[in-house]
Amino acid sequence: MSLCPPLIVIVGPTAVGKTHLAIELALRLNGEVVSADSRLFYRGMDIGTAKPSLEERRGVPHHLIDVAEPDETWSLALFQQKARAAIQEIHERNRLPFLVGGTGQYVRAVTEGWTPPEVHPNPRLRSVLEHLAEHHSPYWLHDKLKMLDPSAAVSIDPRNLRRTVRALEVIFSTGRPFSAQRQSGQSPYHLLTLGLTRPRDELYRRIDERIEAMFAHGLLNEVEALLEKGYSPNLPAMSAIGYREAAAVLRGQMTLEEAKTQMKRLTRVFVRRQANWFKVNDPSIQWFHAGKVSIDEIEHFLRQKL
Repeated sequence: MSLCPPLIVIVGPTAVGKTHLAIELALRLNGEVVSADSRLFYRGMDIGTAKPSLEERRGVPHHLIDVAEPDETWSLALFQQKARAAIQEIHERNRLPFLVGGTGQYVRAVTEGWTPPEVHPNPRLRSVLEHLAEHHSPYWLHDKLKMLDPSAAVSIDPRNLRRTVRALEVIFSTGRPFSAQRQSGQSPYHLLTLGLTRPRDELYRRIDERIEAMFAHGLLNEVEALLEKGYSPNLPAMSAIGYREAAAVLRGQMTLEEAKTQMKRLTRVFVRRQANWFKVNDPSIQWFHAGKVSIDEIEHFLRQKL
């Protein structure tokens, strides 16, 4: 039996059902949820991120949700620090922590004990890179990263300009690939990692239904409120799929149907990128087919391993 404190990790693609599973298991196992979804940090961004409802969060305590304003920056190192502190506090209350999310680098930073590269920000270099992205496009800059460090590019969403700029900043400052500088240490936890999966066609159907529901439940109003508060659609936080598309609809730059189509396409790309982090042949992940396995069965599996 491991002497390390336990940590349940739930991973899988967006819209697969991680939130529902985590809440049900936490209710049964005296647990609390630590979000490893970088889209959930920001206040006022609820509908477009499929954030757990207040009612769900009343039943099970959630951590690292609504912890920043949309114009604040949360680095990977800051997330790692806050997540570990939350997990320690949960253990001190003799409760069971669940780390839940589909943002692979955030999950691995906690579970594998990553040490992010110690390269201080270079404002002048960042300004040059951001100017290039503005002149060409974030995708153009991401293509340059792909040429220099394919491994880092695979793990970074091309829409996430902040992370692309940071990776290039580290590469140009050190002369070494960004992906080679993330040092992994031994995990400080007894990890039990659950992967949730569905057939791809079923997952895509759920994604399409979720996007339709977002607009039905007021995504345009949510984005309009953010814009009225002065938040730019070009902020890193607003790179979450749906926000720039909704802003484009509000500004007459895109029709509602065009926005939905683009969101569905980008989410499929995102799902494929998530699969690079959590592979079905990874022996450290116990995979379950959502819809084919009951929560009772998953609970039984966990109780045997704890």
